[in-house]
Amino acid sequence: MESNSAPSSKLYRVALSFCGVSALLTIIWPKEIAGLTRTATGFVFETFGWFFLVSVSAFLALCIWLAFSRHGRTRLGDPDSKPEFSTVSWLSMLFAAGMGTGLVVWGTAEPMYHLLKPPSGTPGSLEAASQAFLITNFHWGIHAWAIYGIGALVLGYFSFVRGGAYLPSTPIRLGFKGAWTGGVGTAADLLAIFAVTFGVAGSIAMGTLLVHSGLHSVFGVPMDSLGVDLAILSVLFLSYMASATTGLEKGIRILSNVNMFVAVILIFVLLALGPTWDLTVGFFSNLFEYGASLIPLSITVTPFDASPQWIGDWTLIYFVWWIAWTPFVGIFIARISRGRTIREFVIGVLVCPTVFSIFWFSVLGGIGTHLQLSGARDFTQPLKDDILGLVYPVLESLPMGTLLGSVATVLVFIFLVTSVDSATFVLGMLTSDGDLNPGTDRKLAWGVVLGLLGGAFSLAKDADVIKVLTIAGAVPFLVILLVQLVAFLKALREDEPQQE
Repeated sequence: MESNSAPSSKLYRVALSFCGVSALLTIIWPKEIAGLTRTATGFVFETFGWFFLVSVSAFLALCIWLAFSRHGRTRLGDPDSKPEFSTVSWLSMLFAAGMGTGLVVWGTAEPMYHLLKPPSGTPGSLEAASQAFLITNFHWGIHAWAIYGIGALVLGYFSFVRGGAYLPSTPIRLGFKGAWTGGVGTAADLLAIFAVTFGVAGSIAMGTLLVHSGLHSVFGVPMDSLGVDLAILSVLFLSYMASATTGLEKGIRILSNVNMFVAVILIFVLLALGPTWDLTVGFFSNLFEYGASLIPLSITVTPFDASPQWIGDWTLIYFVWWIAWTPFVGIFIARISRGRTIREFVIGVLVCPTVFSIFWFSVLGGIGTHLQLSGARDFTQPLKDDILGLVYPVLESLPMGTLLGSVATVLVFIFLVTSVDSATFVLGMLTSDGDLNPGTDRKLAWGVVLGLLGGAFSLAKDADVIKVLTIAGAVPFLVILLVQLVAFLKALREDEPQQE
């Protein structure tokens, strides 16, 4: 295997130290750090927001072209290699790593927010409800998975076809020539580490707050208790650290399959207990409207006739959020995708998770929307009081509401354990010269840092602040992603005679 990677020990020490110091500073000065980060990202969004929107749409177009072009037959690995994992396990692992906790956190909250506070139109109207689901699906659908897909595809190609080290720097070091590739490659690895660490820490914070909301809803524990937050973080820490010692084949694979099993059972139970016919019709309607709006949404920089402020607070935040997770999810998806063709990879990564996400939001968000529009419940105040925990008032409105709330809380927790366990695995790879099976000591060291940074973020107790902190390491990674992409297209052209 050819490797031009930076020395892993130095990279490991620098990255671990920086992330550890960031965690301590955020614990000491949470408001100041959040304010500084918000100012910096606000400037970037105001100046380059259009570039992020255009880039993401270009990623989607490129994925579709790759799937249906002659390159779709190219296999990630030797021509006769076979997939390492079954299709079900593969889809479960990539979905659990890519979305997971966020689906439960925002499954009700985002459609309800856009229903009651639409970017345009009349709040609480049927038109606002239809637009709310379109907005949500736009943020969580195929564009998000196109970002993940490009990041994973580039790395998988250079690792499994070109035989390079399993690092974000590899496409740059192997795809180009010149002394500049060394410095830019090291920067790519460092930015990837920072993006993964901050992105996963944000999910830990949101997940912790949601689990706390669930315990408050089901068992009545006080919402303002720091002790409860610390207890949740402690149990989470012990759980993912224990799983991190078992490796990819056991801990992550088993947890991912459990995640998907519980999630599928829960969503179909909710479908049965809720207004089943309306939710089913709503799913197909949302799917059709999303498909019909996909091209118009992809070629505009002002979706939904929204203000620049709204686009910055929602669409741009989401797209940069997915970019923040790309070094993590992309590396992880690539790692579990060896042996699959580019066509199989793209269809699996883009289509299956997107359809399931639309179904999830149509059911979970649809129940809340039905209650709000029918006048059975008014979620205006719960949305204002605890947007992350809005799922619980909605579940309480159904039969067996307490049991459903308990299951949702357990699901969030398992998703969290899976995501953080996967992140320790990826960070261990990034700081071990791309080792496909990193040592337990490095995984556990990163587990400690993620726990500290996630705990620091959770102190903010504000969804908007957590969002901003989550993307802190991601904004510059878009440039790295574009450079990787150029190297990938160049390599495809160079390797084409061999592939034929």
